[in-house]
Amino acid sequence: MQILLVEDDPMLGEAMQAGLARGLHADVHWVTDAAAARVALIDHHYRAVLLDVGLPGDSGLTVLQALRAAYDTTPVLLVTARDQLSDRIRGLDAGADDYVVKPFQLEELLARLRAVIRRSSNQVAPVIRHADLTVDPVARTVRRGETPVALSTNEYRTLLALLERRGRPVTREQLEDAVYGSDSTIESNTVAVYVHQLRRKLGDGLIETVHGYGYRIQEHGA
Repeated sequence: MQILLVEDDPMLGEAMQAGLARGLHADVHWVTDAAAARVALIDHHYRAVLLDVGLPGDSGLTVLQALRAAYDTTPVLLVTARDQLSDRIRGLDAGADDYVVKPFQLEELLARLRAVIRRSSNQVAPVIRHADLTVDPVARTVRRGETPVALSTNEYRTLLALLERRGRPVTREQLEDAVYGSDSTIESNTVAVYVHQLRRKLGDGLIETVHGYGYRIQEHGA
C-alpha cells in the first residue's frame, strides 16, 4: 500500500512517515510542498493522501481541489493547525474525507486514516458518457464503443478537463493547469502533444481546435 504524505515540517514529517510505515505497513512517499504533491499525484496512484493545509507557497486545499476536479477519488485526510469550525467546513467542502487537528496522537491519525481508506472502498464516482465514449473515474478506464483505450496519466487528465467543460472552449492554460497545477516549467506545446495523442487514439472528430484559444469537445458528441 502506498500513502502520500504532504508535510513541510521536517521533524514532524519524519516522525509521521516512520509512524505511518509501521502502523499501516505502508510505503510512505513524503513531499514537502504543493508543487511536489501535484507531481506525485500525477505520477502515482496512492491508496490515501495525508495532506497538510498550511504548505509553503500554496495551500493544501488547492492541491485537494485540483485532485477532485480531475475526478480523482483518492481518500484525503487533511492535517490542520486550525481548529476553527469554518476552516474544517472549508476543507470538507473542498473534498476532504476527514481531518485531524495538530497536535494529534499517532494512534488517532492511524485510526482516521484507516477509516477513510475503508470508506473509500465503497465510493462510487459517476461514469462519464459522451457519444460512444465512456470514462470510469474509479477504475480509470476509457472506452470508445466496446474498445478499451489505453491513455497515459496526462492524456487522461487532459481528456477529463475537456469533458468536464464539454460544449465550451478550454484554453491551453486551463488544460495545463488541469494536468500540472501551477508548475511553470512545462513546455508551451505540451498540451498540443496530448491533444494530438488523444485524437490519434480516440479519433479526429472528438476534439475540435478553437483557433487562437484552445480546444473543445462538442456537447452532443462527434
